[in-house]
Amino acid sequence: MTRFDAADAAERRRLVVDAFAAHRERGSPYVTLTTEPDETDAEQGHGAPWVQYFDDTLALDCTDDELDRLKTLVRDYPSATIDELVSPEEAEGTHARLTVRTDDDRVAQLVDDVFTEVYGRSPDYRLWAVEI
Repeated sequence: MTRFDAADAAERRRLVVDAFAAHRERGSPYVTLTTEPDETDAEQGHGAPWVQYFDDTLALDCTDDELDRLKTLVRDYPSATIDELVSPEEAEGTHARLTVRTDDDRVAQLVDDVFTEVYGRSPDYRLWAVEI
């Protein structure tokens, strides 16, 4: 893999597909995708949102509002199901795990939609593949 970021929807989705391929090729435990923190992240006192992918699973952390948006988004993806929601007492928010049983292109679309629709990033946000 030679590039690690992209800023338009088509390029971000290609980046995600390429990151998944590199992850499988290397036999790594997971792929982490993230973006820069914005003002809302700073106000809420946490870093940039991220999504991890492994074994047909997407994992991410959500505030209560983000979790509501995630549940709404998943309805548009019949191949995705929310399998686990964990809300530790010592942390604010929820850790969600989704099973996604579809091709990499469709999962890449879901990842991009998570950043725009769940985390509220603009259509031209920059996505980074930070761990493969």
